[in-house]
Amino acid sequence: MRLKPSVVLRLYSLCGILIQGSQGQFPLTQNVTVIEGETATLTCRVDQNDNTSLQWSNPAQQTLYFDDKKALRDNRIELLRASWHELTIRVTDVSLSDEGQYTCSLFTMPVKTSKAFLTVLGVPEIPQISGFISPVMEGDRMELTCKTSGSKPAADIRWFKNDKEVKDVKYLKEEDANRKTFTVSSTMNFKADRSDDGAVVSCRVDHESLNSTPQIAMQVLEIHYLPSVKIIPSTLWPEEGQSITLICESKGKPLPDPVLWTKDGGDLPDPERMVVNGRELNINSLNRTDNGTYRCEAANSIGLNSAEYVLIIHDPNAMAEKDATDHAVIGGIVAVVVFVTLCSIILLGRYLARHKGTYLTNEAKGAEDAPDADTAIINAEGSQVNAEEKKEYFI
Repeated sequence: MRLKPSVVLRLYSLCGILIQGSQGQFPLTQNVTVIEGETATLTCRVDQNDNTSLQWSNPAQQTLYFDDKKALRDNRIELLRASWHELTIRVTDVSLSDEGQYTCSLFTMPVKTSKAFLTVLGVPEIPQISGFISPVMEGDRMELTCKTSGSKPAADIRWFKNDKEVKDVKYLKEEDANRKTFTVSSTMNFKADRSDDGAVVSCRVDHESLNSTPQIAMQVLEIHYLPSVKIIPSTLWPEEGQSITLICESKGKPLPDPVLWTKDGGDLPDPERMVVNGRELNINSLNRTDNGTYRCEAANSIGLNSAEYVLIIHDPNAMAEKDATDHAVIGGIVAVVVFVTLCSIILLGRYLARHKGTYLTNEAKGAEDAPDADTAIINAEGSQVNAEEKKEYFI
């Protein structure tokens, strides 16, 4: 049978349309990241589809769904949507073993596929701090280790002391037995100081599975240290008849016992005037016998420490007499200086006046006794022998 040219042309056109439509059919998928234990949704879409079937298969190439027909018996896998343009399935309670490359197939001729990689994040366990002891003696070294397991990828650990990050730490990463997750640890080493007492040391675990909410373990440091002692006087210039209070300021942990006051290495000599009230020593009606070295001692279970204060009582009357004497001495010195200055001025004036007259007299010598001008000139020339004498009087 022979086909008409018009029929053949129509058949060619139809084949071209079918081939063109088949070439325009491509499955589209996207990679998915999910936290272990949560739900993953896998979607495969086809913009142009001429009723061609879609299929999802797992990394082991097992068919999960063929169109709307379930192929694998796994109660965690459910069908959400099935049409000529979309095949969407859901995997609940995702485990680390579900990770891998999933394939969406479009059964054209040839079959077209699209890959979607499912990444499963392993959640790190709550961190634990080891090596912590309490209390710690000042000067001892502390080594604290923070550890967490089960993270995928490996978690990051950071140390903080009172919200200030500690940078000098050691970091260690080890692969777990399942060869999928990691155990990470970080060690902080430092020397205990009294300034660390009450400080909060925290270990913070950061991981993308924690949704910007880090896991934190913390400990409060307790540092025991020797008391520090300082004596503070109520006045810096104690005078006879007044009162003074010496305050013994002591700090330590455990808290120091009640302080002990002594004077010059012995007991307080006058308990009636020298009254101890807690950490204060009150001395009333001060007199010169109170001069001396006062010591305050404070002790706790760590040891004993002390501070000293030298008390010097000042006599207000003696100070007034001394001031008057000082003023008199200064006045006398000023009077002597003024007197010497006046005498010097008077003597210098008389000296200048006297020698000026002598100079004029010597200049005139030889001119008075000369009978004529020639003799006066000769006498004047002869007077040059005494030039050194004239120079002596010239000012």
